[in-house]
Amino acid sequence: MRSVLRTAQYAGHDFQDEPPNAPTSSQASAPAPFASQELTFLNCAQSSERHSRLHDDHHHEMTGVLAALGAAMAWTGASALWRSLSGRVTAIRLNALKNGLASLVFLPVLLMLPRGTEGEAVLLLLISGLIGIAAGDSFYLGALRRLGTRRTLTVEASGPVLASIAGVLVMGDSLSSRNWLGAILVSGAVVLIALQAKEASHRQEGEIGTELSSGLMFALVAVICGLSGAFLARHVLISSELTPLQTAAIRLLGGWLGLIPVMKGAWRRSAMTRQEQWKLVVATLIGTNGGILLQQVVLQTMPVGQGVTLMATAPVMALFIGRMEGDPIQLPGAAAAVLALAGVACTSL
Repeated sequence: MRSVLRTAQYAGHDFQDEPPNAPTSSQASAPAPFASQELTFLNCAQSSERHSRLHDDHHHEMTGVLAALGAAMAWTGASALWRSLSGRVTAIRLNALKNGLASLVFLPVLLMLPRGTEGEAVLLLLISGLIGIAAGDSFYLGALRRLGTRRTLTVEASGPVLASIAGVLVMGDSLSSRNWLGAILVSGAVVLIALQAKEASHRQEGEIGTELSSGLMFALVAVICGLSGAFLARHVLISSELTPLQTAAIRLLGGWLGLIPVMKGAWRRSAMTRQEQWKLVVATLIGTNGGILLQQVVLQTMPVGQGVTLMATAPVMALFIGRMEGDPIQLPGAAAAVLALAGVACTSL
């Protein structure tokens, strides 16, 4: 494209450099067709450049959409795998193993951190990982065992909405009517899950019903811990030069360091078979490392609101996994997943 523009410009310079004794009144009007041709070249070049820019934007947007849906699928599949292992090892030990493996994969990122990285930023990220990953993910894995993948992911979808409300309470932000509508829709999804848990507690012997109720509490605490850690990480992202991938690696390290006390003999005491150990490795690579990488692609290639909404499709995808976990699709469960997705869309878009 630039060569076309240069050619047109050079052509114009050639006509301007004509010898002064050449023109007559009839000859002066002769170059008009060539001037028209020059403008045609310029218009073609500009049109081609606009077309290329639009094509690149469309390509970036499609990349972001695929990455967002891929992240949702990764978290859904990994959650189902982690849930299948929850009966073999406690949630805290499973979290410790998961974070240890994920930190090992991100070790090159940690080793390549800039030498001048601020110690305060690193400390805040380690604390963020301790709260959001060590504590939050432990509660999340505990909720998975009690609620199942579908219900847990539906409650987790309330994160963006609760973040908006926390912004009002803590930072004095203002919410639009769409934000409040999103909060109401997500609250409705959580209430539907709570009613399902209450119905199960009346229908079944006490132990299963109690587990569903405690699972709902675990899921809500996991969301609160995750948001607390996210606020700290966001502060660091705004005030430092660390990239999102670097902050994620440091947070994972903080989560793993916070669980070191329960790591001793965790692999041996887990009573997992070789196949189950591979399940843990695959779930960690897909859900933790892969999910984070895909999330960074989303944040870099499309608007945050659209990306968050597409990544919040995980509860809808989990409807189909629920059947494999003995949790068939029912109208209240499907309605809760759709309400959660609609609420996130209202808040984020």
